[in-house]
Amino acid sequence: MKAAICTGYGSPDLVKVMEVPKPTVKKGELMIKVMASAVNSGDARVRGLVASPILRIGLRLALGIKKPRKAILGVALAGEIVEIGEGVNQFKVGDQIFAMTGMRFGGHGQYAVLSEKSAMALKPKSALYEEAAVLPFGGTTALHFLRKAGLQDGNQVMIYGASGAVGTSAVQLANVLGAEVTAVCSDRHNAVVSELGANEILDYRRVDISKLDVRYDIIFDAVGKIKKNEVKHLLKPNGRFISVAGYGVASEKKVDLQLLAQLFDEGKLKAVIDRSFPLEEIASAYRYVDQGVKTGNVAIRINHV
Repeated sequence: MKAAICTGYGSPDLVKVMEVPKPTVKKGELMIKVMASAVNSGDARVRGLVASPILRIGLRLALGIKKPRKAILGVALAGEIVEIGEGVNQFKVGDQIFAMTGMRFGGHGQYAVLSEKSAMALKPKSALYEEAAVLPFGGTTALHFLRKAGLQDGNQVMIYGASGAVGTSAVQLANVLGAEVTAVCSDRHNAVVSELGANEILDYRRVDISKLDVRYDIIFDAVGKIKKNEVKHLLKPNGRFISVAGYGVASEKKVDLQLLAQLFDEGKLKAVIDRSFPLEEIASAYRYVDQGVKTGNVAIRINHV
């Protein structure tokens, strides 16, 4: 099968599309013909080993010293189950699914093997494979942190970095949960973020957020660029600041994917795709993600339908 192999830490050019052996299924596992995947910020951080010098040591021990041990990156995918192992009873051959792969990675190959216990669910009925593939990363991350912050109906919420994969999901999910959303992003994303349900949009390059005369129940930094002490004066008494950086790792749950699928089919959640690349051009996809200018997600077409 064809797969994008991360041959070392660093440049996107170190990701090479190669022929590799097809994985095999063990007890409790299933094989997915991957129709689409995504290049997310998490994939880019692993590929580039983006971290402080001290953290890089720990990451090398966890991921691989000179290159990732799991050389086929990709933490999100959508596809069709083509084989099931002994003991699998939640899914069957032919099911169309979407999933988070966790530390197994593997989304950037034509076939992937996952445990039945993985964060996996039937994909939204109305979603194209590319749409389904970009929902899990931003969606599960946004759900995790908004819940952790205790989001409630009627809350005033600021979402900093509202135009990225996590941010576009957070704007929509906070809106669905009854919050009044102030989105912070560059003005070139205004039309998209407004369409997603933001009540107010602030351009961080034109507005000094520190001088706002507004108080929020929750400030969610969806890109890990600000610190609590920079914005704590904007919080109401008992208000919560939370960020994707330094506030734990987002959980990956089947029930959350099922919720995302339901919301998508109900028209309450959209998949925001900036660009879509074929697997053969995945290095270009990584280069684009590295620029930090994408709106929403970057999808990868793998087994073309």
